[in-house]
Amino acid sequence: MRCDEMATRLPGLVDGDGPLDLEAERHAATCLRCQADLARYRRLRRNLLALADVRVPVTAELLESTFAHLDEGAERRGSRSRYLAYAGAIGGAAVAATATAAVIVVRSRRGLKLAG
Repeated sequence: MRCDEMATRLPGLVDGDGPLDLEAERHAATCLRCQADLARYRRLRRNLLALADVRVPVTAELLESTFAHLDEGAERRGSRSRYLAYAGAIGGAAVAATATAAVIVVRSRRGLKLAG
């Protein structure tokens, strides 16, 4: 087993997919980098399990603040989306104008050659 294969299996520890298979355990036993990663994932899993029992009181102020931050983030993303939409529309119009001009030039040249 290689370290990159091991790295794809480690998140399964946090997701609750169960323990690592024998091959992954053997690799971790000989690889210091994977041992450190494995220890971090196991610590993360323990911390997440400990947080499952923590209850945070939800106050009206907390909800209000949370919704305000969500709205603020949506507005920022929305302004970027509008900017990209405007830029795309301007770019599309420029491409269409260039294509139209090219067609007119080609047709007018053909017309001049035929008349001459």
